[in-house]
Amino acid sequence: MRDFRKYDVWVLSHELVLEVYKITSGFPDSEKFQLTTQMRRAAYSITSNFCEGCGRDSDKDFNRFVQISLGSAHELEYFFILAKDLSIISTESEDKLSKSINDIKGKLYNLSKKLKE
Repeated sequence: MRDFRKYDVWVLSHELVLEVYKITSGFPDSEKFQLTTQMRRAAYSITSNFCEGCGRDSDKDFNRFVQISLGSAHELEYFFILAKDLSIISTESEDKLSKSINDIKGKLYNLSKKLKE
């Protein structure tokens, strides 16, 4: 069994979840059950699926959950773009968030490649 807390990608993803919660708390009420909820779910899906994968016996099973986490990261990246285009967050915020999510995506992708070896 793997300890998810020892993975840099999990630490970075958890920090991003906290940032997403902070940012979305300032979203308009009209987005409370739409974009706010979707962004939060996508963000914590990255970390929660990673944790679940760490509890799996084989590298193949773990990799399946890493791939699900990667999919959620792509989804979250789009939500950052959408929030910027709707003028809910600034371009600077979107740039910072996109940098974080792309770092996470790269780490998930590299981990997935290693698990396939």
